[in-house]
Amino acid sequence: MVSGDGPPDPPDPPDPPDPRDPLDPRALRADAPLLDAWLSFTAGAAAGAVRPFTIPGHKQRHDMVGAVVAGDVPLYAGLDTMKLARGVLADAERRAAAFWGADWCRFSVGGSTHGNQALALAVGRPGDEVVVGRTLHRSLLLGIVLAGLRPVWVRPGVDAATGLPGSMPADAVRRALAEHPAAVAVMVGDPTYVGTTGDVAGLAAVAHEAGVPLVVDAAWGAHFGLHPSLPPHALAAGADAMVISAHKTLPAVSQGAVVLARNGRLDAGRLERAFEATHTTSPSGAILASIDAARALLERSGPELAEGLVRRVARARHRLEGVPGLVVLRGPLADGSGVEAAKLVVLLPATGASGVAVEQGLLDAGFPVELADRDTIVAVVTIADDDRAVDAFAAELAAQIERHRGPARPVVPGAAWAVQPEQVLDPREAFFAPAESVPAGSAVGRVCAELVAPYPPGVPVLAPGERITAAALDALLAARRAGARIAYAADPTLATLAVVRAQ
Repeated sequence: MVSGDGPPDPPDPPDPPDPRDPLDPRALRADAPLLDAWLSFTAGAAAGAVRPFTIPGHKQRHDMVGAVVAGDVPLYAGLDTMKLARGVLADAERRAAAFWGADWCRFSVGGSTHGNQALALAVGRPGDEVVVGRTLHRSLLLGIVLAGLRPVWVRPGVDAATGLPGSMPADAVRRALAEHPAAVAVMVGDPTYVGTTGDVAGLAAVAHEAGVPLVVDAAWGAHFGLHPSLPPHALAAGADAMVISAHKTLPAVSQGAVVLARNGRLDAGRLERAFEATHTTSPSGAILASIDAARALLERSGPELAEGLVRRVARARHRLEGVPGLVVLRGPLADGSGVEAAKLVVLLPATGASGVAVEQGLLDAGFPVELADRDTIVAVVTIADDDRAVDAFAAELAAQIERHRGPARPVVPGAAWAVQPEQVLDPREAFFAPAESVPAGSAVGRVCAELVAPYPPGVPVLAPGERITAAALDALLAARRAGARIAYAADPTLATLAVVRAQ
């Protein structure tokens, strides 16, 4: 409302926060120092009380490039002073460490990719061996390249009934450590991209028997430990370090991740140096504040929110199990692997429907999914989803499967899970070696100089230093023909591949 020609009347004061409402962010600010700082800064900027002469260059104006910059507050001279005199980030990280039972904690604005690479830099020195799960995300493999570590690959089994990877066998890790007694760490991913879970406590026991730490890429498990139907988080199961993506299954801004560790088998000073070596010096305050807010939300209402999540996924699974031929992933698998209660994974071969066609129908209906290849659909359900959304998605997925139904086909494991690697050179040596591009057919038998993966899930089929086999190339070409995007390769069409130049 405007009085004459003067300035607009001040707005009515906002309603006070409702402490009973777990989804009112204002009720969290007393428990989330970064969120409180973000709310204070943005309110001051909106009122004209804050006029920064620092970066970012948009100076909180929304009339130049649009509202895309709304809420973009830096940590330095934003949430805190340029000298970090208020200590709000350190306070938030201390609270997160206490919540997850860690001795050391840092918030990353570079996603779990940055966290995995920091942990790779922290566990050893160039030339050290590490026992690594081969279905790792590309970020961990490139962390191995950065750190100059030498991988000792351990592959999980592939479940014959579903074609999906199971858990990392503790006995296989024990054998690898016995054969490589100089290894300095065990690094695994749990849960997997498709929601299968393993015996992290058993892996921790095996690693600790050998005197080395267990590091877990738990990017997809930030919600673990909140409900009896969910596994404990990796640190609670005995791991020495874990990375969780606050933006994957928690309501944080994209790229928000948390890196947590326990002292003893890992050195806090080395962790700090490794984290800072690969972190930006201009971290986004909005991302940091959202991580802090997500942690405060879990402390306040995590079990109740997780209860709703587990219930909704169970109901969606029950609905989809009525679709003829459709396999809805449930645990345990034949090897004893679990299937976490908050991921909706369906397998299409017996329906004859193409996952790529089903995905397009879902997109047309306004339901993007996390993964769709020929045989598999992966939908991520989080605590932010409600009954109506999950029920509508399940109904639309069932309808799209019926629309695209065809002759049944056999289960074929995806390229990311099926190929057996043949390591020739250390990843770092191959990454920096002179390389050349050759026709893909001529690349068979040569040493790969690049990382090649269907995305999602971003699990490499070929990695630097591995021999390019006909099986690996055939699997990649089949994935591309089925509609997968080939990521990270210089030539995503796979007409050519980068190989180490012959000496």
